[in-house]
This record gives sequence, structure tokens and C-alpha cells, in this order.
Amino acid sequence: MPIPLVAEQDFEREVLRNETPVLVDLYADWCQPCKALEPILDQVAAELAGKLKIIRIDIEQSPGLAQAFRVQSIPMMVLFVGGRPADQVVGLVDKNRILAMVEPHLPRQANELAAPELAQLVTQGRAVPVDIRDAGSFARYHIPGAIHVPAEEALTRTPDLIPSDGRIRVLYARGGDEAKELSEKLLAAGVQVGFLAGGFLGWEAEGLEVERG
Repeated sequence: MPIPLVAEQDFEREVLRNETPVLVDLYADWCQPCKALEPILDQVAAELAGKLKIIRIDIEQSPGLAQAFRVQSIPMMVLFVGGRPADQVVGLVDKNRILAMVEPHLPRQANELAAPELAQLVTQGRAVPVDIRDAGSFARYHIPGAIHVPAEEALTRTPDLIPSDGRIRVLYARGGDEAKELSEKLLAAGVQVGFLAGGFLGWEAEGLEVERG
């Protein structure tokens, strides 16, 4: 589904009154970096459907908005949260840079934890990280205090995931998607687990301690 083009008269309704975070892409048809950015934004829109709205503004068709944004160079992306600008980036950037800008502002699931939150719960003795990667990856490096339950065994090893000691089990994989999907299956089976947003890569990106197997 193509990213919608929004005109000046629709900006308030489409952006300022929107409850979902909105990423505004300011562009022009003659701008080659803007064209290179378009497929990247299509990917982000597809991956974050329901969590993030992306709209495009042609600065030549909407000069008033271009002036309001003080556009000096394009492409330019501005993130709105709750009707207010929260962040922005200018120039052609990769998908990871866009995700890094928007993800802190996206709505989260009730069982989703950020890396610093999990680190605090582990320190307080309130959570046990559960590494669902393969045995080799776990043996090399893992989150301190983690137990190993490979993803393919999780549904048959539910006793290892039930917080009988009062400590919630928090799943993590290399990234965030696999643990999220597995947590949904376990929740459907009546096993209360959390999952680590961004996975082990997100944990490392925060500079948090890792343990060698």
C-alpha cells in the first residue's frame, strides 16, 4: 500500500489529531535522495503497520508546510507524537536509523520490556532472561543469569517458563521478532512470559553486561 500524500488542508486531521505516532516525509519529485528513501519508508510502514503512520508532503505543492517546517534540505523526516514534533532527521538515511528514531515512541505490548527495564528486573531478582537462540549462540555470549530454552523446545518445556519462584521469564532471541511471536504462542497456551524488545542485539546496543557461556 503506497504511503499517502497529504496536502496542507489535511495536515491537522492526518497528523496533529492522530493518536498514533506519525512520521512526516517531506520531499519533492525532482529530489533523487527522496526517491531512494521511498522504498525504505515502504518497508518501515509495512513492518510497523498499526503502530506508526507515515505520510508524505510534497514541499512544492504545500509551500506553507515547507515554511512551517523550515525546510532547507530534503529529504527531511519529522516524527510527531501526540500532535507534537518529537524528533527529526535530514538527508538519506538507512532503515535502522529510522527505526532507532521511531521505536522509542511506539505503543508497546503489555509483556514487552526494553533492555534497561529487563536489566533492572534481573538485578532486583524479579526476572529471569530466557535465551531462545541455538545452543552455540548461547554458549558464546548471553545475558547474565539467562537460562537456555531453544525456541523449538519452548512449547514442550513450559514448566521451565512458569514463574513458580515469582520471577517472570523474559524471552529473547537475536532480534525482537522471534521472541515476540513465541511469547504470543505461549500466552495463548496460558504461560505468562515477557519478551525483550530488540533482542540480544538491543541489549548489546545499550552497552549492558554480557556473560560468556
